[in-house]
Amino acid sequence: MEIIVLVLYGLALLLLFLYNCGQLSLIIIYLRSERKRKAAVLASDAIDWNALPVVTLQLPVYNELYVVERLIDSVVKLRYPKDKLQIQVLDDSTDETVEIIAAKVNEYKQAGFDIEHVRRPERKGFKAGALAYGLEFAKGEFVSIFDADFVPDPNFLLKTVPHFADPKVAIVQTRWEHLNEDFSLMTQLQAFGLNAHFTIEQSGRYAAGFLANFNGTGGVWRKEAIYDAGGWQSDTLTEDLDLSYRAQLRGWKFVYREDIGSPAELPVAMNALKSQQYRWMKGAAECARKLFVKVLKTPGVSLPMKLHAAVHLFSSATFILVLVLGIMSVPLIYIRSRHPEWEWVFFVINMFQVNLLILISFYGIPFWLLSHENKAKLGWYFPMYSSLMMGLSLHNTIAVVEGYIGRRTPFVRTPKFNVKSARDSWAANKYVSRQISWLTVVEGLLTLYFLGGLALAFYVQDFRMFFLHIMLMVGFGMVFVYSLIHAGRRPGSPSLG
Repeated sequence: MEIIVLVLYGLALLLLFLYNCGQLSLIIIYLRSERKRKAAVLASDAIDWNALPVVTLQLPVYNELYVVERLIDSVVKLRYPKDKLQIQVLDDSTDETVEIIAAKVNEYKQAGFDIEHVRRPERKGFKAGALAYGLEFAKGEFVSIFDADFVPDPNFLLKTVPHFADPKVAIVQTRWEHLNEDFSLMTQLQAFGLNAHFTIEQSGRYAAGFLANFNGTGGVWRKEAIYDAGGWQSDTLTEDLDLSYRAQLRGWKFVYREDIGSPAELPVAMNALKSQQYRWMKGAAECARKLFVKVLKTPGVSLPMKLHAAVHLFSSATFILVLVLGIMSVPLIYIRSRHPEWEWVFFVINMFQVNLLILISFYGIPFWLLSHENKAKLGWYFPMYSSLMMGLSLHNTIAVVEGYIGRRTPFVRTPKFNVKSARDSWAANKYVSRQISWLTVVEGLLTLYFLGGLALAFYVQDFRMFFLHIMLMVGFGMVFVYSLIHAGRRPGSPSLG
């Protein structure tokens, strides 16, 4: 049993190290590619207004009572010729959102906008199905997509559409910004993590010409490329990642504009964050299952591209490794105390702590570049963000395993809130789950488990895992407590973030 613990712990560390080597290469590429990234910036004021192409704006909506008016109001403010902009509100709602959209669409129709309230006869295929349905009668040569919680920059289309002068460009993706980053600690930590993805990962993959992903919203597609790649498909929960890869494997190009911000809301309730994480992690695993062999077999895909595609597609599996690493780390303390003759093994294992340096760089560089706050906050955000992700590792592991084994589950939407500051209340939001699942109970038990690891450190006088166990205890405790608090909130409750 002791050997099994050592092997599992060491294997998890090794695989995390290999994954982080891929992230390290993206850091290096990002730091060395400033000139190429700046060259991607095209001057919007140089566009011939009369030569702009027709664009269809798709707004997929499902029960978005709190944010849909804000979304529609923002997209009609886009600077673009009215006669070349078609707006489709792809509405699958089953509540009063339908009436709100109908009123808004009628208001802007009377103002001269080409805007449609699109209702499908059947909600088949969830978001992918809605996008495919709207595409059938889209007038535009290009299609821009915004989820319900986004508020696009008025110059969004003027900055992105010029890239399609290159006939091989299929996708232009922009960077997500955060409307409610300062709402709570939880939103600040989410922003901290997402900023690394939209800075190091997306910019690095684009600069190196690796396979990259459309993020589902805040981007523009060439309609021809969507059809050429096989169209929107609903056999994964991340139809955006799926279509992105299929298009690029067909030879289409991906463009990323880090300088264009597309503001959106971050989930403010733990169950909402969990539903978002579940969809992202399971969808990524489903895409790995569906696409990785195709990546390996596609002619013209270089070895570095294949290696980075492996790191990208299997990235959600890191939560399995983190969970195994955490659980095995407690008995490892006891094993160390019993077998001083194995110290050389632990010395080799400790060499993989270089993982920590890579991760600090991966998250720290975007924070340093983007944050206008005190830079010293990195010393607070990094351990707290890491703890939060550790605390979500059990929840995300279940999602990833389901994705790999092919267990089908419905598309679970992330509730939207229309909150920006801590003074805004979301207690009356009817879309937030109030249930406490068995998983929350297990997360509470794991909090106690890692508290036991801290106690064991004092018992055997070995504190080399002490900081790791504090982070694991804090992470699972944070997820457990937030889940309880947010599930128990009712109208009139004070804002607890």
